[in-house]
Amino acid sequence: MAETLLPQEKYLESGIHIGTKTKNGGMRAFIYKAREDGLHVLDLKKMDERMRLAAGMLAAYDPATVYIIGSKDNAFGPINKMCEMTGFNGLNNRFTPGRFTNPERADFVEPALIMVTDPGVDKQAVKEANVINVPVIALCDTNNSTRFVDLVIPANNKGKKAIALAFWLITREVLKLKGTISSYDEFKELPSDFE
Repeated sequence: MAETLLPQEKYLESGIHIGTKTKNGGMRAFIYKAREDGLHVLDLKKMDERMRLAAGMLAAYDPATVYIIGSKDNAFGPINKMCEMTGFNGLNNRFTPGRFTNPERADFVEPALIMVTDPGVDKQAVKEANVINVPVIALCDTNNSTRFVDLVIPANNKGKKAIALAFWLITREVLKLKGTISSYDEFKELPSDFE
């Protein structure tokens, strides 16, 4: 097996693998097991693979056309830090309907790719991206619907440390793929810097 982006214990420390008690059908393939307390555990190998795929997709686009979206308080810090380091655009307040679909709006934007923190909370952005045929990457917990999501990253999208770790990892990979850093040693930020 290829080496993971992060040692398994680092993933486990953040709780990024702990899902909810609810399981959505589209997420079944990403669930490793159900614990005795009813919480579902996400498959770390699949999570790691999907983080790599997401970074590859994000790195392939002009940063000015990429929008990172999250209405949850836990997502504000990670989104701001990722956008500051990559040049992506952050939309981390309430997503106003028509932002992607109504050119008459003063805040209208035309993304080429979006990434959302939670497709349940950020469903309006996901729906509008689907209408304008823009690919959607989403951090999806076990209870999330994967409808209109093009690339699912199975991850706990509720915990502060878990969200920060996901954004930290993807940012590091994007910068490496773009040649901004030549090795992981050059990436001085810590996951806690993304909280």
